[in-house]
Amino acid sequence: MFSSPRIPVGLEFFPPKTAQGVDKLRLVRKQLAVLQPAFCSVTFGAGGTTQEGTFNTVREMLAEGAATASHFTCINATRETVRTQLATLKAMGVKRLVALRGDLPEGYHAGDFLYASDLVAFIRAETGDDFHIDVAAYPEIHPQALSQTTDLQAFAAKVRAGANSAITQYFYNSDAYFRFVEDLDALGLHIPVVPGILPITNAAQLIRFSDACGAEIPRWIRLRLQGFGDDVESIKAFGLDVVTDLCDQLRAGGAPSFHFYTLNHSEPTLALCERLGLAA
Repeated sequence: MFSSPRIPVGLEFFPPKTAQGVDKLRLVRKQLAVLQPAFCSVTFGAGGTTQEGTFNTVREMLAEGAATASHFTCINATRETVRTQLATLKAMGVKRLVALRGDLPEGYHAGDFLYASDLVAFIRAETGDDFHIDVAAYPEIHPQALSQTTDLQAFAAKVRAGANSAITQYFYNSDAYFRFVEDLDALGLHIPVVPGILPITNAAQLIRFSDACGAEIPRWIRLRLQGFGDDVESIKAFGLDVVTDLCDQLRAGGAPSFHFYTLNHSEPTLALCERLGLAA
């Protein structure tokens, strides 16, 4: 099933921890190059725990000619460490950052930044407009937010601190995305909000991820996935149908682009993009 119009595609990867993982990711990037991504992003562990791997992966991808954004978290960070990291990224040729608070690790202490908005403001103060800054958005409300109102206020603070655009947590209910965008418009916050898309290939993994991060799996989807048991091919086929329909709804409703959470695999994202007519 082909759909139109063709909109930009972004891809997220995580830094490999082994030599085999590095080789695999190189192959995955080569396979996904057919999508001509507008940019790719590389994740950053809680408290900066994968900083070296993140920077190495970003450096390699830049050398391949890919527009590459580095995730950048501020948990446990100090102004001096962030200043040093920003200088490193700028020297590498990075033009785009995904600025996040980051997950709270064990032994957490606040550092110099309590919220992502503090990090965004600091990046702007230190580097001006050197970086395009993406921030996170939660159409189904951040799991630690006290209410929808406080969650919107927190997002607004990131925009007013200087964010250029946002990438959402993954979701499977398009109404949640459209309502979030409407709420932002009502607040006068007019930045692109890019849906984060997670292909469905592994039911147990998806349920575990979602329960941990607060992303909702609609009841009918969860029950269908559980009903397939260990039938991996049926799970993949069902997941492809579900996420294709989601993306069609989002595109028809005006989503500016898609950012695919690849989990360092090429086949699920390629299958989705072929269905959607997004493969070049």
